[in-house]
Amino acid sequence: MRDSVRELTVDLGERAYPIIIGQDLLGNYDLTPFVQGSQVMIVTNETVAPLYLESALACFPGKQVDTVVLPDGEKFKDWQTLNQIFDRLLEMRHSRKTTLVALGGGVVGDMTGFAAASYQRGVPFIQIPTTLLSQVDSSVGGKTGINHPLGKNMIGAFHQPEVVLIDTDSLRTLPPREVSAGLAEVIKYGLIRDTDFLGWLEQEIAALVNLDTAALVEAIYRSCACKADVVALDEREGGLRAILNLGHTFGHAIETFAGYGNWLHGEAVGTGMMMAADLSLRQGMISEQERARAIRLIERAKLPDLAPAGMTPDDFHRLMAVDKKNVDGSLRLVLLRALGDAVVTDEVDALELDATLRAFCVTADGVTT
Repeated sequence: MRDSVRELTVDLGERAYPIIIGQDLLGNYDLTPFVQGSQVMIVTNETVAPLYLESALACFPGKQVDTVVLPDGEKFKDWQTLNQIFDRLLEMRHSRKTTLVALGGGVVGDMTGFAAASYQRGVPFIQIPTTLLSQVDSSVGGKTGINHPLGKNMIGAFHQPEVVLIDTDSLRTLPPREVSAGLAEVIKYGLIRDTDFLGWLEQEIAALVNLDTAALVEAIYRSCACKADVVALDEREGGLRAILNLGHTFGHAIETFAGYGNWLHGEAVGTGMMMAADLSLRQGMISEQERARAIRLIERAKLPDLAPAGMTPDDFHRLMAVDKKNVDGSLRLVLLRALGDAVVTDEVDALELDATLRAFCVTADGVTT
């Protein structure tokens, strides 16, 4: 294990936990201090298992370690696949002192966390995220759940992990599309809360796209630090934490329309953040220069800049109506008062919203609506 390990804490009082970031950690970092009992169940998927399961097993010396390998993909983030975790836990007679371990990306992490929140009314779990998106976002903060055909992440629970172990070497096996998807969430932190980080990203985005190790460690650390700070202030999204959803209401609508898995979550969020910046301009909240700056950085991360072909403004309205942030039937969006300053609002001008939707929707023939 290399010496350049960085660590920070999600400060939730008695439930505080560390985020450990570095290279060459999988297989070399002893995670048994975070395991209360003798049993461990590692949950992974068919893509990650051949790459990292053997190394993950070595992180739990002296424990009874069982595994369950799920099918890979957002389309499997459902009740049927979730039950495979419960089936395995019961088959191997895991008690309420077992610890679940999520080894994989955001889908594996969300499902494992939800299984841990539910099994015998709640057991501990550990996050070992292997994608950039899961390392900087979904593994931190305790949001867990599964999708419903009518909406993404509509069924779930808040359940915090015991520790998050981030090995940046796992990013070497990511396809370029997955790297770009993860960068959407990295950029989000600069846009909502940290203009210094935003400026750093503008300087380093090419290095990040090319998986430069030093740049990745810094980006992951700063992203996790931002999220940890927000989660500590508002664990259950009563107010401030909702700013972490910049672009997500638009993005979740895109994912649902396209069919789960056809657009990666980060790709949809990237387009959604462009839409949020555009609407923020139309609402008189940011300048054209700020809008252009935000959109240019997202484009440089090689993310899509239009909604899926054939998606209409009516499709957006229909799908955004079931977003979790909505209250009493009112659409709530995260917009930008300035770069680095996000706000959750239900005071959105309907005509301006429609103008943004039309600007980002294209017909099946590729013509903007």
